[in-house]
Amino acid sequence: MRLITKSREKQLYTLFGVLFFIGMMAVGYYYNLTFVQLGLIDLGERTLGLSRPRVAADMALLAVLTALTAIAVGWWSNRRGWGMNLILRFRLAFGVVLSQTVLTFAAARITSEAGFLAWLVVCSLTLGVGVPVTFSMTVDLVPRRWRGITAAMITSVAYLAANIIPASWRVEDLAAPLYWIMPAGALGLAALAFIPWPFWKHYTQRYLDPAFARGRYSVSETNRLGISPRLLGFILLMFAVFFVDSLGFLRMLETPLFMLTAWQSPAAGVRLTIGVVHVIGALVAGVLYDVLNVRALFYWIFGIFSLVHLMYSFSLRFSGESLPLTMPVLYALAVSIYTVVNFALWADTATPRTSGLNTALGVAFSGWFATFLSTALAVYWESQDLALDRHLNIVDAISMLAFVALILLAFRPKKEVHQ
Repeated sequence: MRLITKSREKQLYTLFGVLFFIGMMAVGYYYNLTFVQLGLIDLGERTLGLSRPRVAADMALLAVLTALTAIAVGWWSNRRGWGMNLILRFRLAFGVVLSQTVLTFAAARITSEAGFLAWLVVCSLTLGVGVPVTFSMTVDLVPRRWRGITAAMITSVAYLAANIIPASWRVEDLAAPLYWIMPAGALGLAALAFIPWPFWKHYTQRYLDPAFARGRYSVSETNRLGISPRLLGFILLMFAVFFVDSLGFLRMLETPLFMLTAWQSPAAGVRLTIGVVHVIGALVAGVLYDVLNVRALFYWIFGIFSLVHLMYSFSLRFSGESLPLTMPVLYALAVSIYTVVNFALWADTATPRTSGLNTALGVAFSGWFATFLSTALAVYWESQDLALDRHLNIVDAISMLAFVALILLAFRPKKEVHQ
């Protein structure tokens, strides 16, 4: 009976840890997805009156500094053994959320490009610390067998909220819900990080438990930099995913025909439909992540991206001004699948000792740096008056090339780590 009681108690604490992780990461992703990636563009262009190339260059500064900071902090985390000190990472996470709270309120007081740049520098440093600190908590809070569905819940909450809550993509509307979410999150993290709660004993030794510490794809073989070849392969694949997504969506963002019939539609039902599809796609991807080779999910990601950009190109040629909802729905599916993979994969390539750098390389380099390059390229093409259909054709060709390359690689013998 005592053993049964202890087992149930352990499962209960595991559930609490997973639910906390879902809430923390969903809020963080919603913050970056809406306020940082969309709100700052609106702030620079509409409020400050900057040209789109100037805003793109300023946002590139944010991306590069975030990636460099995250990799530096991740490397330092590995050196100092922070992956085995959960309370320290909770305190660092509190500092990150507190800084983001202050930045959220300060954004409304920016009146010049100099102030905008200063804000972006502080924001990039904050985000750079937050990436390895929060993503590495996966190893402590989420058991390996739950990581797919946990990533699915994070993705579902963030994308559903992003499609429903903002009244518009103006920075004021994007910031409005954060004025109470961020202070509440900072207070909650402060209470957890600085009060010696008795329940901490159930979490601080998780790095010794193989069910948490041993990732699905973690291996002992590494190169001279201490990085496994498998991790490098995943980084390249996710880099391509983020690059394709950003390069395509940034041009759609500038095309009212695409946005007003989908993500910025005045009809709440359309936005709700896209949000629900995000949820369905994320939940399916979460289940598939736990039962399939992750390479199969990359087939789906690149395949759907290729299909949807091809559909957009055909619509421009043949449909005129009427675009079916099928296209943004397919796009939402691809985005949900790769977001689930992004939240689950990096901890599964790591051990507690390597989780800081692995998550930093995966999220910051594959995500932020790929987004920076695609943003710069999209702005340059726009300045060169590259036609919309040609832009989408190039994006489609890149995604199809990645899809075909994966198919060819499937014929090579491969080793899989099954736990």
